[in-house]
Amino acid sequence: MLKRLPVIPTLLVLVAVAVMVRLGFWQLDRMGQKAALIAQYDQAQDRIDAPAWPQTKDEAVAVLYRQTILDCRKPGPDMPIAGHNAQGETGWSHMVTCQLEGGGTAEIVIGWSRNPASQQWPGGVVSGTIVEGIAAPARLVVWEPAPGLEPNAAPDPATIPNNHWSYAIQWFLFAATALVIYALALRKRLRGA
Repeated sequence: MLKRLPVIPTLLVLVAVAVMVRLGFWQLDRMGQKAALIAQYDQAQDRIDAPAWPQTKDEAVAVLYRQTILDCRKPGPDMPIAGHNAQGETGWSHMVTCQLEGGGTAEIVIGWSRNPASQQWPGGVVSGTIVEGIAAPARLVVWEPAPGLEPNAAPDPATIPNNHWSYAIQWFLFAATALVIYALALRKRLRGA
């Protein structure tokens, strides 16, 4: 029977299955890494020391969900983005990009409203929670909204999805499905021969 197996298709299926199984185990590794990251962010919320504003993505990852204070002296125009208020309602988070005194920029979410109309904000000293940026490495979600706006939903690391378990199961099922389909195709071929 082994002599009648098609060599190249069998090797291709086995390589594909091996890759899918490896991807499944990789997702299991990522699940542990993501859980550790979420725990790190959860602990970061309790830190009261204000870190320097991150200028790179790597610096941002180290300070996400920490509290800080920024002096925004030159705010750019308001850029409304989809967001939620403190009660969980969907609407518009109003974000400005600020030039910082020591150089660099920061995205600052100054508040929430139901209306996407541009808000005028003169800038000033703000405090809030550091989260991942959109165009910049990080953004600050302020605790006290600008006049005329409502508070945004507080950043919470518990809302970060850790769905790597389901991805791992998918890869393992893909591998099993490939083996079953190939076994059925071989059985049909060998019966025909």
